[in-house]
Amino acid sequence: MKHDASALLPWQRTARGAGLLAADGTVRPTIFAEMSALALRTGALNLGQGFPDEDGPAEVLEAARQAISDGVNQYPPGIGLPVLREAIARHQQRWYGLAVDPATEVLVTAGATEALAASILAFVDAGDEVVVFEPAYDAYQALVARAGGVLRTVPLRFPDWRPDHDELRRAVTDRTRIILVNSPHNPTGAVFDRATLELVVELANRHDALIVTDEVYEHLVFDGAPDFEGHIPVATLPGARERTISISSGGKTFSTTGWKIGWVTAPAPLVTAVLAVKQYLTYVNGAPFQPATAVGLDLPDSYFAGAAATLAAKRDVLAAGLTAAGFDVSLPQAGYFIVADASGLGFSDADELCRRLPELAGVVGVPVSAFVPPASRDSVASLVRFAFCKRREVLDEASARLAALAP
Repeated sequence: MKHDASALLPWQRTARGAGLLAADGTVRPTIFAEMSALALRTGALNLGQGFPDEDGPAEVLEAARQAISDGVNQYPPGIGLPVLREAIARHQQRWYGLAVDPATEVLVTAGATEALAASILAFVDAGDEVVVFEPAYDAYQALVARAGGVLRTVPLRFPDWRPDHDELRRAVTDRTRIILVNSPHNPTGAVFDRATLELVVELANRHDALIVTDEVYEHLVFDGAPDFEGHIPVATLPGARERTISISSGGKTFSTTGWKIGWVTAPAPLVTAVLAVKQYLTYVNGAPFQPATAVGLDLPDSYFAGAAATLAAKRDVLAAGLTAAGFDVSLPQAGYFIVADASGLGFSDADELCRRLPELAGVVGVPVSAFVPPASRDSVASLVRFAFCKRREVLDEASARLAALAP
């Protein structure tokens, strides 16, 4: 029996927002859980879910072990341990020239996803609109739906993933409460240019909207064209700071995705509002991982440059393998993922292809259709996202296996 959207319970609304609620009311697992289970069941190489298969820097891991030995195992302060808040403030100053007060303008969260949840739930009420760029991290859709908000999307199109500025202007209105900017972007690996970000700030000021940024891939940016400026935090732009909630985490930068240590930096009134919600979600988390993440943030520039260069080399290995297999590849500027078009191989439905890939090539990917609302799925129907944050030998083997798909 088809479900009436107006009669949905809050949890059903959340699942429906993420595209997981079937017409009969059953809830499907996320595509990431489904594809990881498929990889485990078939023995296929899992290039679907975005977690590394190598540990992070030894000094960061050792700092966590030392913190446990030192007794840092009980509740930390609700806003986070001072050692981490101070390291986050130093990080913002060191990399971006942003002066942040660690006592009032920094909040430690259970990963970036909790920071996003607390920010959206703090400011979005029933009927408020949230503008996102699609394809988009699936949590955005679920969280906006749970808050009772309305999702407005600005499409990013394969292969260059650049938003049309006129479409962005049309999406932002006086009903917009938040413009959610994910740059560097998941799943596409695009890094938004200054003109796009300046337009976001202009529109936010014109319509009195907040800007929430998801910057978890901030240090995993690759060298680009001569005019490529790299990652530009929105909060550094004129007119942005007072209305911007910046979100990041240590999971991607230090290959510690299971630690779930994220943070918010924002003007004190915005941090207070986010904390008012966050403290009733997890309250606190990850006590011994907080000082360890602080150690990571204070690592020398060479670590961050090396991490990005290593990942860029892995990107190139998988890109070459996908191209040889017959995919049309969009080369990402940042992040963990590469998007490939399977239409040249005769597959118009990436969802079907991903379910057959373990049999066809012994590899698992994720259809990009999982990152857009149902109405937009035709525009990305043949696109697959693959993760290259894996060991070099895994990527070499995946490339060899994918060659079986070549016409």
